[in-house]
Amino acid sequence: MSDTETQKLQTYQQLHETPAIFADIQEMIASEPAISELNLVTKLRKRWPVEMASLAVTLHKLRQSARDKFSSADQMWFDRTRMEQATSEIISRYKATRFAKFKDTAIYDLCCGIGGDTIALAATNNVIGVDLDPLALQMATWNADVYKVALRFQTECVSADSVEAPGALIHIDPDRRSSPKSDRPTMRLEQYNPPLTTLQAMTSRFRGGALKLGPASNFGGKFPDAEVELISLHGECKEATIWFGELKSDADWRATILPQGVSISGHPLSARPGFSDIQRYVHDPDPAVVRAGLVDVLAEQLNINRLDDAEEYLTSDEPVWSPFISSFEVIDIIDDHDKKLRAYFREHSCGELVIKARHIPIAAEQLRKKLKPHGDGTLVLIIARVAGKAKSILCRRVTAPI
Repeated sequence: MSDTETQKLQTYQQLHETPAIFADIQEMIASEPAISELNLVTKLRKRWPVEMASLAVTLHKLRQSARDKFSSADQMWFDRTRMEQATSEIISRYKATRFAKFKDTAIYDLCCGIGGDTIALAATNNVIGVDLDPLALQMATWNADVYKVALRFQTECVSADSVEAPGALIHIDPDRRSSPKSDRPTMRLEQYNPPLTTLQAMTSRFRGGALKLGPASNFGGKFPDAEVELISLHGECKEATIWFGELKSDADWRATILPQGVSISGHPLSARPGFSDIQRYVHDPDPAVVRAGLVDVLAEQLNINRLDDAEEYLTSDEPVWSPFISSFEVIDIIDDHDKKLRAYFREHSCGELVIKARHIPIAAEQLRKKLKPHGDGTLVLIIARVAGKAKSILCRRVTAPI
């Protein structure tokens, strides 16, 4: 560890031993709800060392931001990068259900970070958290204690590719940054750390496990003997999970929708959907279904049609209720012509306009300004190819009956 990293770890340890500083933060915010971050740090520095005051305020803000990810976020420990990279609690618990079938088998959580997946895995199994960063392991240990699973958790400060435990299961969340100084994730598995070749080797070195990859990464064809699962949460595709060994199911591809906990599986080339012109309803498949290549499988199962082989939008004459799609009732159809579209919005009331397009490049904000929607109500504008021609589909969102 560098001197800077050592100092940072020591400051976090001081914070962990000084819960009173967080009580001071709560008291200051309660007495002055609109207090700025700078003024909060300034007031804290009158009572606490400078480094502790600044880090405590940063951690307080991060805990607030993490509430959507973790039910116990207000007590957890992380820095910004690790909080953003950590798996959401709902997803980690979902994945942990496969591991739970092997309760007597040790699990290595490689590149464990602050322990987002570790916590869920340790609910049923003994888990060894592996990371090269002592600060990450310290945070993971504290977070395991927050979730009361510390008795089933231990750590090893070694590289992921040095672990030798053929009879164990593994979960790995490789670093998606192309370099340690970059905050932007790379889509190329070759630039992950550990890189693609190491990840591929792991699928034969261990009894089974799961690799967590970015949903937009180039995973296609890279793990031919594994199951690829795309997982979405609240309509956003969050990760691609590569299941291998004894944790692989019979499916080649799977799309899972959370928090509903429903899945669709199959092979992208196994279905032969029909095609049709725009019907009364247009359906937008969940992004996990799209990324898994299962749009045709879904269309066949729901007995509905595609608009175009270059578009994932589906269509039907009757309403269709499924957690795998968002549905819209068609109001009007306009050829992709600016004048006609502008004329429509001059003549029709629209307070809020939602613009959706998958494969036709659209600058949504510029288009919204050009159309100048006014009035009441909400409209959805879907711009898509239909039989090879661009169409503007005006519609209203429909929801399933309770």
